[in-house]
Amino acid sequence: MNMIYVIGTFVAFFLSIIVLTKKGRNFADKILGIWMLIIGLHLLSYYSFVSGLIYQYPDILWLNLPYSFLHGPMLYLYTLALTNPEKFKTKKWFFHFVLPVFILILHNSLVLKPKEELVDLIKHNEQNIQSFESIISTALLIGSGFFYVFITSRLLTKHKKRILNQFSNQEKINLNWLRVLFYGMGLMWFLIIFTAYDPLIFSAASVFTVFIGYYGIKQVGIFTNQNLEIEEPIFEVMNEDNNEKKKYAKSGLNEDVAKDLHLKLRSLMVTEKLFTEPELTLSDLANRLEIHPNYLSQIINEIEGMNFYDYINGLRIEEFKRLVAIPENQRFTLLALAYECGFNSKSAFNRFFKKATDLSPSEYVKNLH
Repeated sequence: MNMIYVIGTFVAFFLSIIVLTKKGRNFADKILGIWMLIIGLHLLSYYSFVSGLIYQYPDILWLNLPYSFLHGPMLYLYTLALTNPEKFKTKKWFFHFVLPVFILILHNSLVLKPKEELVDLIKHNEQNIQSFESIISTALLIGSGFFYVFITSRLLTKHKKRILNQFSNQEKINLNWLRVLFYGMGLMWFLIIFTAYDPLIFSAASVFTVFIGYYGIKQVGIFTNQNLEIEEPIFEVMNEDNNEKKKYAKSGLNEDVAKDLHLKLRSLMVTEKLFTEPELTLSDLANRLEIHPNYLSQIINEIEGMNFYDYINGLRIEEFKRLVAIPENQRFTLLALAYECGFNSKSAFNRFFKKATDLSPSEYVKNLH
């Protein structure tokens, strides 16, 4: 059984080196690399207990630091670095390590004890069961777990909304990795809080280490060059007392200008069919219209009543319907026509077509003919 901890420790250290030394690493990679190092030390500290090394070498008790309090902050900061790296321009993220530092101070009272007393405490497990510091630490750990699961969940929700408002295709911007990472950490916290069975917890941690290392090193920042923060308004707000225009006042975009820009947007889509560009983004389209991306997003959200992703793919579906109805196009496959309309994968096309029409593409064509 102990071998699984050795494997988990080795994999964590090995992947930490790979992540921290890979070319083109970004801030998210650095956080992941440090996190893997922390996980490796955590597994190593537990192995020192179950293998009996801690009894022979009490000096290595310093390995048993409050690592559990670091996993929540590291999960949140890694997710933040992948989805919203501009947040690291300020040093506010350092506050996430206040609690671990506080726990470390409590932990020092144990580390500084004489060696003989340390060995006696470890053998009789008195320190873990009876100490007031341990009770405080356990309560804070449970609170920390719930807190970081909650705020990371909110961050992922905002991230998904942000993607749908900026990209017309999601095949290269996969949220599955972050979702599974979040669920995996949620499971780990569940085991820590509700089972308190260390062999199960650390065995699961070893498997989890291999998983996050393998998939994590392949992830890249999505919004490194994106910024959706509202900038200073470039349009003058008119008639703010008019109830129909109040919804535009907050961004500086008034209703009349919004309608004009919407007409320009629709005209551009009809004449140039920009939606057929597979990698079209909100920023690309805003540049063509010579407006700020935030204003374009607001126009699509409030006038079209949908996000950017649904708007562009809805146009692609309408274009597909037009093309498939032309008799001369029957010699082409449905997928070829889908690619012509701007879709970049069969799965994305089938999924969105079903969502828009309640039919599969083949069922639609069958009914059409």
